[in-house]
Amino acid sequence: MSDLKIHDEHTAPEAARGNLAAIKHAYGDIPNTLGVLAENPAALDAYLALSNSFDHAGFDPLARQVVLITASIENACHFCVAAQTAAAAAEGLDAGVIDAVLKSQPIADARLDALRVFTRRMVRQRGFVSDTEVTVFLNAGWTRADILGVILGVSLKTLSNYTNHVAETPLNKAYRPFAWAPCTRACAAGTA
Repeated sequence: MSDLKIHDEHTAPEAARGNLAAIKHAYGDIPNTLGVLAENPAALDAYLALSNSFDHAGFDPLARQVVLITASIENACHFCVAAQTAAAAAEGLDAGVIDAVLKSQPIADARLDALRVFTRRMVRQRGFVSDTEVTVFLNAGWTRADILGVILGVSLKTLSNYTNHVAETPLNKAYRPFAWAPCTRACAAGTA
């Protein structure tokens, strides 16, 4: 475990306190990941800016969660999978779609499933997706701009996923009902 502290609006470096106070005022709590990122105010600023940009990248709320949860699963981030699942539930998003993403199973909506698969491949292949994979994504009804939107979402989650790996960030109370753990070898082999 690292020595990274989970800051609040009182303990964070001065340059991060305003952001944390605004988050607490808006949501009633500070997600622990943001408290960790506050140790470096520029990292917190970057996460918040990427998050805002991703919100305006052209995806509807359900598609955004498909990208964010898929990337977090692929990066094995217990915190972000739980936090994004909690956000999806709070937004009243299609539970069947979210459940399929959580189980890495096909989504009944072919367009959303193409988004899930493309995001997964983007993460697994470190961006080296093939022309064929791009064509399949585009043929499912997505655009070239959406390719960059997926990259933006993956970038956002990489920042928080890696932070949570290093910090071993504990779940906030609100996220505990959505706790998730990466599949073990036994799970992957179907023996767990």
